[in-house]
Amino acid sequence: MAVRGKAILLAAGLALVALNPARADTSYQIRSSGWSPADERGFGEFITAIGRSGCRSVDACLNSPTNPFAANNPRGFVFRADCADLPYVLRFYYAWKRGLPFSWVSDVNPNGRARDIRYTAGGNRVAARRTLRPGADALRVLQELRDSVSSATYRLHPDMEYGDFYSPALTQRAIHPGTVIYDPNGHLALVFAIEADGRIRYIDSHPDNSLTRGFYDLRFVRASPGMGAGFKNWRPVRDGRLARNSEIADFSTAQYFGTGPRPVDSDWKSGRFVLNGQALDYYDYVRAALSGGKLKFDPVQEVADMVKSNCDDLHYRADAVVAGLEAGLQNRPQPERLPPNIYGTEGAWEDFSTPSRDARLKVAFGNLRDEAQRFVEMGRAGDARLLYRGRDLVGNMLAAYDGAARACRIDYVNSDGRMLSLDYEVARTRLFAMSFDPYQCVERRWGASGGELASCRDGGTKRAWYEAEQRLRNQTDRTYEARMDFSLDDLRAGRGGVANAPDTDARRYLLAQRR
Repeated sequence: MAVRGKAILLAAGLALVALNPARADTSYQIRSSGWSPADERGFGEFITAIGRSGCRSVDACLNSPTNPFAANNPRGFVFRADCADLPYVLRFYYAWKRGLPFSWVSDVNPNGRARDIRYTAGGNRVAARRTLRPGADALRVLQELRDSVSSATYRLHPDMEYGDFYSPALTQRAIHPGTVIYDPNGHLALVFAIEADGRIRYIDSHPDNSLTRGFYDLRFVRASPGMGAGFKNWRPVRDGRLARNSEIADFSTAQYFGTGPRPVDSDWKSGRFVLNGQALDYYDYVRAALSGGKLKFDPVQEVADMVKSNCDDLHYRADAVVAGLEAGLQNRPQPERLPPNIYGTEGAWEDFSTPSRDARLKVAFGNLRDEAQRFVEMGRAGDARLLYRGRDLVGNMLAAYDGAARACRIDYVNSDGRMLSLDYEVARTRLFAMSFDPYQCVERRWGASGGELASCRDGGTKRAWYEAEQRLRNQTDRTYEARMDFSLDDLRAGRGGVANAPDTDARRYLLAQRR
């Protein structure tokens, strides 16, 4: 969540702008009056290069040989960005290296009262902008960006014309590498590729400055228009001013209101998404629109891809757990209360806890289970959208699941310094036992029990907290506006969270269909 917010060749002309590393210059110069279509394409290629690479942190990405500007980076400077910072940091970095103009919303105010401006029910409005002048120190600008930008910066109604972004049409032309995706639960991502079947791939970053990848799905929720959720493109600058919505060819509010007549804001959920005469679920509509109008599913390949994506997320989680351990939080006393909200806070909890990351992971596992059922039902109904010509759909999906699962292993070092390994299915069965609490031992962080838990050095108080946090671990919805500063007694009394965890067992479902 946000508090303040590769191997692909770029065009030869883009690579030529990298300067001699011995003369690295941190001053920001403007060589163009605006961003041309070629500049925008170049920025998209720059984002695609990062996405296609194996880089695992913002600093590693920007210092990678696949970044044509890396040779001119200032030596010793570490590039940092959490999820809200990432779109702005990468956009400014590209503008700096290419000599392009740059400005940004530096402050927002809430529409109505709000405990946390990042999660306002009525959204926010622009309070201040910052326009860069030639000669600014780029490194200072990067720090200013990180200090002034938060997920609140993106929480603007699509009709507002003073923000940094506009709402693009849901078309192949409008959604492209460099498009931002905003989850109103406090997370941001950048599109880096769109597959032929319409699936959107993205990069995102985290408070520990790690950079991860995933597919666009239910983890990015829809919300009321005032919250500004969904896809965002950078607003063009025309004659030194921000372009109005009416001046942008691919501006559209369809993602908020549907493809028919626009309802009033309070009735936004009534909007329908119709493509070629067929009404579709929103997420299916997006995928169909970005695949050229045809919604097709290869169920065997998609199951394998979703397992691999979940495995990648487990590895990303492992990196986050290690960061907390290296900070030594597991050796500190358990605080007497949780933060005001475990999903949106500041300080050590923000940097090293994983409740939001874990919730997104659980949603992804649950989505895999639901998609497996959906494909089975489509197969039985003879749905023409299913790209499958075999004789044993369930068996083939199960084989694809097991094959991808066998290739997945998650390693962690226990409290005694011994390396342990979890396979995919073991990790899945532990999803709701894995502690998000950075003050607890690494074994608890990975949901250990029995003999595996023997090396944990947590005392009775931490053990009690772990047990009492179970209802919070069962929760997959991230409730950012709720007060959650519970004491141990509050949790024991059943305050917060939910009693039962949802079903995430795709394999069990598939096995049941073979009987």
